[in-house]
Amino acid sequence: MTSPSPGDREKVVSKLPSVLQQDLKIRAAQHNVDIQHAVEAGIRAWRRLGSNLSSVDTAGAKSFATFLPDGQWEEFRTDCASRGVSLIQGLAQSVVMWLETNPAPTAVRPEHPKRIITCNQKGGVGKTAIAAGTGEALAEDADALHPVRISKHFAAALFGGEESSSLDHEDLPGLGLRVLLVDFDPQCHLTKQLGHQPLPIEGDSLTKHMAGEAMGRLADLVVPVEDPRFGDRLHLLPACTDAFLLDVKLSAVRAREAALERALSAIEGDYDAVIIDCPPSLGLSMDAAAYYGRRRQGEAPGNSGVLVVVQAEDSSADAYGLLTSQIEDLRNDMHLELDYLGIVVNHYDARRGYIATSSLSSWMDIKDPRVVGVIGDLKEQKEAVRVKQPLLAYSPRCDQAVGMRALAREIS
Repeated sequence: MTSPSPGDREKVVSKLPSVLQQDLKIRAAQHNVDIQHAVEAGIRAWRRLGSNLSSVDTAGAKSFATFLPDGQWEEFRTDCASRGVSLIQGLAQSVVMWLETNPAPTAVRPEHPKRIITCNQKGGVGKTAIAAGTGEALAEDADALHPVRISKHFAAALFGGEESSSLDHEDLPGLGLRVLLVDFDPQCHLTKQLGHQPLPIEGDSLTKHMAGEAMGRLADLVVPVEDPRFGDRLHLLPACTDAFLLDVKLSAVRAREAALERALSAIEGDYDAVIIDCPPSLGLSMDAAAYYGRRRQGEAPGNSGVLVVVQAEDSSADAYGLLTSQIEDLRNDMHLELDYLGIVVNHYDARRGYIATSSLSSWMDIKDPRVVGVIGDLKEQKEAVRVKQPLLAYSPRCDQAVGMRALAREIS
């Protein structure tokens, strides 16, 4: 069955098993091609075959529509009849052929692991939520589709006062990266929010490894963040309350700025991205985190760096000024190439009126670093924290999750 459509294509309606429809949708997205072009290529390849492929189970096939070049469907219908197969069977074989000749791409492993330093001297801005959400989005299954906010539309929608449901979304494959979340905050919020216990103070910890007091292998402290959508790609290095003593311990360590890098060097090679959830501090621990995020020799600009989390209110601007001053001092004193990955405006709610909207506008006016994400102040994040689950597992289609995926792609 066909019907007219604009341009040089006609709408085609047939049937296809649900599993094949889903596989086709995911694989086409992975290869960044339209479904219609994938089906067109599959039919073209099937028609060139000298014999039929093995029969495909089409039981329970459901309605399937696409657009094909004018005339291709009628020619395909004739070929199916001459080969003695039904139209549905021929279409299924064509789709299977395209899937087999266009396998899922493997994740590209970076030469340098991406190091994301989420920070701000001000507490309560949601650094932990941004660190966790970004890591979860980077680690999501690449063989499944997930809703992603189309970033070019979010600012217009927010400034226009539209509801979050009006923002444009697109279903895209997950990024499928191996991610390590490092809880670098003695308050242990990231550890607890993901359902784990802080490391016992009498045992081994990241602090002890940084201070030269390691009791074992750092890898033995790492735990998985378990959910099928992350596979075994998302891991956590839990915090310990002994991190309250880190600045004091670092004051006696030689080359203390490199202490975090020395500690993590034993395990960072196992990951594509390492995300540091920093404490609200401008002390020696922040120096060590910023140094870890510097651009290494041969590393592309913007692969690693500082991700500043703020809110749409005045105190965040004051804290931002203190943080950027510290980063500039580090850059100058140690001759570091330390990049900003951008600014994330978190907990945004236009209903708070002029203070929120004007503050967001002020953040948007900063062009270097620029705003790379705006995350709404909605209930799902708070609920996920209460039940100690990752946000993208607890509510994968909520607006905050959709925004986290856009943020991850913006800085990846």
